[in-house]
Amino acid sequence: MKISEKYADYILEETRKILAIDSPSGYTGNVAEYIIKEYEKLGYKAVMTVKGGVLVDLGGENAEDAVMLDTHIDTLGGMVSAVKDNGCLRIVPIGGLNANNAEAENVRVVTRNGKVYTGVFQLDNASVHVNKEYSEKKRAFDCMEVLLDEMTSSREQTKALGIDVGDIVCFDPRTVITPSGYIKSRFLDDKLSVGILLGFAKYLKDKKIVPKRKLYQHVTVYEEVGHGAAATVPEGVKEIISVDMGCVGDGLQCKETRVSICAKDSAGPYNYDVVTALVNAAKDNGIDYALDIYPFYGSDVDVTLKSGHDVRHGLIGAGVYASHGYERSHRLGAFNTMKLLAAYLA
Repeated sequence: MKISEKYADYILEETRKILAIDSPSGYTGNVAEYIIKEYEKLGYKAVMTVKGGVLVDLGGENAEDAVMLDTHIDTLGGMVSAVKDNGCLRIVPIGGLNANNAEAENVRVVTRNGKVYTGVFQLDNASVHVNKEYSEKKRAFDCMEVLLDEMTSSREQTKALGIDVGDIVCFDPRTVITPSGYIKSRFLDDKLSVGILLGFAKYLKDKKIVPKRKLYQHVTVYEEVGHGAAATVPEGVKEIISVDMGCVGDGLQCKETRVSICAKDSAGPYNYDVVTALVNAAKDNGIDYALDIYPFYGSDVDVTLKSGHDVRHGLIGAGVYASHGYERSHRLGAFNTMKLLAAYLA
């Protein structure tokens, strides 16, 4: 199976654009609108679900055994929980944001009236020349704060800016694509997969391929808080594959250049026949893949099954290192994931 490298270029470019649009869980409208427009440019009709996700019908022959590909566009982030006496902000995490690797990150605070203020997330009393306990202090959200880039030193001055409890705090992704093909950024989980699904949709349209089974793509918006794909399963869908990040780390076979096929995660084994068929498709087409078990992982399609839907399920994705931190993957991992989708479904 020969697929042009131009689709890898397209995937990384779309991923870069999507990463630039802030979208912590609960604040995803802007990025959903962008994705709908991109599908429309490719010649598909995309609709926004009631929850705010994006559903796309890619066509196909057998509507009674349809397949849906799930990915998610929501990311980790923060929410203002208190305006402190000193004018700084206490925040709580949205999703699994970790205070240890969020320290010293630039942020944007989005108010209810639409204003955006910049700041930085720091340890309380963050100077090593002043705080003798700086090195020993455990990083946690109850001892860290957002310093606003505004002339404010009191609760009253900060509130006068329109900032209040419940405002969204977006962390800078710091996206870099290197000449050697690596992509480094916060929130590759799961915006890289959204780029992959767009690339796969473009490939089908360019080549005028009609899948043997009717095919949907579903971009969810609450995966990081546990209920992204609990609903929105079109009639006729019998199989759902989550396209999410593959884990890279000690004891695992996956690398950033590979597509991961997950056999089991924290919710239990994936459908045996689906996993076997994905492995065979990778082997038959010379696709660089890894088969792994992720004990501390949960996917959108796990939530779909727990919600009572009667479907077969699977999980694949490009290898990503340093999950829920400053993540890194490679164009080959993204391209191999798209090639596996093509081998399995096209």
